[in-house]
Amino acid sequence: MARENWQVEHLLRRAAFGANVSDLARFAGLPASALVDHLMEYQRQPDTVDTFIGRSEYVSVTTRGGAFAPTTNIEDARQRWLFRMVHSERPLEEKMALFWHNHFATAYTKVAGFAGGLQATKMMTAQIDLFRRYALGSFRSLLADVATDPAMLIWLDGRTNFRARPQENFAREIMELFTWGVGHYTEQDVYTAARAFTGWNLQRIPPGGSNNDPATYYQFLYNPNQHDTAAKTFSFPIYSDGGRTIPARSATSGIGDGLDLIAALARHPETARRLARKLWGFFVSELRAPDPAFVEAVATEYLRSNTEMKPVVRFILRSPWFNDPSAWYARYSWPVEFVVRAIREVGWSGFSVDTARTPLTNMGQTLFEPPDVAGWSLGHEWFSTGTMLARMNFAATLAANQRFNLARAAGSWRASPEQLLDYFLFERLSPASFEIGPYRELLAYVNTAAPWTGSDAQVNAKAAGLSRLIVGASEYQFV
Repeated sequence: MARENWQVEHLLRRAAFGANVSDLARFAGLPASALVDHLMEYQRQPDTVDTFIGRSEYVSVTTRGGAFAPTTNIEDARQRWLFRMVHSERPLEEKMALFWHNHFATAYTKVAGFAGGLQATKMMTAQIDLFRRYALGSFRSLLADVATDPAMLIWLDGRTNFRARPQENFAREIMELFTWGVGHYTEQDVYTAARAFTGWNLQRIPPGGSNNDPATYYQFLYNPNQHDTAAKTFSFPIYSDGGRTIPARSATSGIGDGLDLIAALARHPETARRLARKLWGFFVSELRAPDPAFVEAVATEYLRSNTEMKPVVRFILRSPWFNDPSAWYARYSWPVEFVVRAIREVGWSGFSVDTARTPLTNMGQTLFEPPDVAGWSLGHEWFSTGTMLARMNFAATLAANQRFNLARAAGSWRASPEQLLDYFLFERLSPASFEIGPYRELLAYVNTAAPWTGSDAQVNAKAAGLSRLIVGASEYQFV
């Protein structure tokens, strides 16, 4: 099935993880608006993808001397998420979970340093499940659940936020990074917010349980004895009537202080604008600054929808900004997106997602391990000599693994070097357009050695090489 519906392909690169040959056949002739509905209403699709792990017709996983354990072994957890990205019938759910993973960046290493590897894996996978659950849900509810998430309570030290010594880390980041950004709060606000969250701690169940016991787990604890019950005044409104003071509460009801602050931050117009700018970079373009009209339109939709993200994302995917051809291939592919798209397009028979773990680290992205609370540096920051080499090396590994399948699929395109090249550029893979110079270099690669006859030996020799060169080219690094 030829790649002819460019708007549909654009949607599948941005709101999913690219389109393989079967996707092109499945969505052939489908209007872009209908595909938006299909992607958005993913709850209509079964969430059975985990049951396919280990089946031969899907990408493989690698076990290490025992059962596959993605809830207790972090390497298996990384494989499971990659598997889901490759095969899920609900790709937008996984795409938004990835977006929230970067927005609420939490790293496994620190969590494991406190709770051990088994418990940290349980917490980190539960956090990603949280992001799936709220992928297109209420941002206000997501923010509240993130504030009580065990991994976050360790990551930003909420577990040590006590009345006598308020811990400011989470209080600062919920304003600076998770909601409205620098410039809209004071240092006094940070301290006051920390007071609002005192007593939002963590407990191990059972209290004497071992971190090495899978039956042990951690959960949020509101400890009223550690909550600061005094009134808390901010430099910005907390309530719809303009009130800036959270009134004094009893210790037993003091959890309401933090919930009131979360609601105020989530519904603030500056939070709406900051999310709009981040969504511009994620869905529209990293090659130009956000259009102020887009930011205001998306912020308005967010506030009108009471912080629900489904109407916001639907608005974006149907907007003229998203659908402008100048937005095609105008975003740098994250390493995870690059790997998943490459697997989906090149092929996966006999290939293990475990093979991608070390290359992903070399490309600059390890799932469950963002570098700091600000998340990964995006855009062109993904690229350096070393990280681009890692992408090229992964392309070579994948193409070599799939060489027989690629040659077999390309067999009917053997009439000429031009036809073979067109198969990979326009039928099998989805790079941005090659300019005439690089195109001629690819054609020269096909034409090297003996004159072209289209023999099996020639197709076998060139099919994997073309895949490697195209997937490793700069034109493939954009989505």
